[in-house]
Amino acid sequence: MIRGVLMHQGVGLDAFNCLPTRRAVHALYECVNSVTMAAELAKGRPYPDHAAVFRGADALLFSLSEPAIDNIMAAHPRVGRRPGSAYSHAEQCSLFDPRPGVMHLLAGAAARYAEKFGFQFVMHMGTAEPDCSASAVISSIGDRMHNDAETERKVVRNEIAKLNRSRLERMLGPEGGYDNWI
Repeated sequence: MIRGVLMHQGVGLDAFNCLPTRRAVHALYECVNSVTMAAELAKGRPYPDHAAVFRGADALLFSLSEPAIDNIMAAHPRVGRRPGSAYSHAEQCSLFDPRPGVMHLLAGAAARYAEKFGFQFVMHMGTAEPDCSASAVISSIGDRMHNDAETERKVVRNEIAKLNRSRLERMLGPEGGYDNWI
């Protein structure tokens, strides 16, 4: 990372397809937090379109073992860890509420979740989400606390898939990329 931005942000699909393998793996690792996934996705190049990259990432994610998923989850910052971070604005770690009591409730809910399931809470906080507030995440944690461990692990994979897609979208940028990558 350079000064808080992804090194490969907005590279464009054509440029991504032409990157040297090591650089492509690095760009993908920034998105998926898995060397295995990054290497396999890089091997799948060239991709005809963004959707093919997303499908490949999903297929790989859902084929990984539980220990591999645990490693990916360990790489995600904890909910509310970087409050208000511009870099993390689309992710759970950027949550912030100016009321200290709400942030305390968020930290407590996340701690209870981790104690019950044995891993940190992971949730996609994309722009399509109707309410990305700390209160909404506290509510979501409460809802997910009713899940059994197997169900919650499935929910987490789906949340990681959403996170991966949003990161891959930022990495690829618009169709054709930006002029600075040409």
